[in-house]
Amino acid sequence: MRSPFVRLVHADWSTAPSKRWAVEAKWSSDGWLVGAPHPVGPVEQFVHDLLTGPQPSLAGFDFPIGLPAVFGRKTRFVGFAEAIAAFGFGEWGKFYAVSERAEEISLYRPFYPRVASSLVRQVHLLSALGATDMNDLKRQCERSTRDRAAACALFWTLGPNQVGKAAISGWQEIVQPARRAGALLWPFDGALPLLASASRLVVCETYPAEAYGHVGVSLRGGSKRSQIDRREATASLAARCFAHGIRLTDAMLETLNDGFGDRNSGDDAFDAAMGLFGMIEVVEGRRAAAPEKTEAPEWEGWILGQAG
Repeated sequence: MRSPFVRLVHADWSTAPSKRWAVEAKWSSDGWLVGAPHPVGPVEQFVHDLLTGPQPSLAGFDFPIGLPAVFGRKTRFVGFAEAIAAFGFGEWGKFYAVSERAEEISLYRPFYPRVASSLVRQVHLLSALGATDMNDLKRQCERSTRDRAAACALFWTLGPNQVGKAAISGWQEIVQPARRAGALLWPFDGALPLLASASRLVVCETYPAEAYGHVGVSLRGGSKRSQIDRREATASLAARCFAHGIRLTDAMLETLNDGFGDRNSGDDAFDAAMGLFGMIEVVEGRRAAAPEKTEAPEWEGWILGQAG
């Protein structure tokens, strides 16, 4: 199938620059050619390269892109695509400043807490934001289903599973600069084929752990932090790519065979690659980008390739 995009980029994001890794695939008449993972490097240059490279490009990031509808509707914006342009400026100037005390939390400063403390409670967040329970502060794609566990609520910034601080970093360093330069947001600005027809950069949200199963990768109780487990999990991935006409550079093939190396960042490079292969599944039509209907697409968006 002819891809609507000529380039795919997937980045495994973190608040720590050393843990930001990316993988890129380029389209030609021979199909996709997937390169090896590499550090993202200086963010300004990374965004510049996304915007000025071959277009249309689809760039995926594993931080939340969207707001829980219960919160978003209180902002008076029509949707996330409008709201993201305002956050951090004017009356929304403190939006990204994580609240340290309960009394600092508000619609205009919703992230909490800045640091762990015996005084910190989720009820502080619920009360300040007018929510009944933490599910009110989760998007549909973040709530538990029969097939997946619930994700952490966007605004709660405490614990190993929190995603709020990565969202703060990603929105300020990636989404807002890219939007100001003309990038489009999936699904807020339309379906993937429509966005690709604009021949611009399209930014979307991904979840590498979701993509594992989409490309036949299973850790089987192992850990993505183990080089041996990563190598075993991806043992059949090269053959799967060959069957679908996806080509791997020599460096990428060596990376797969090596289990993404023995460095501490190996799990980040691994997730960057799995997210990229998951994106290929969607753009080649083997997996739907999103369910046909979601609760509040103008606010909550969706995770690319995730089933309902």
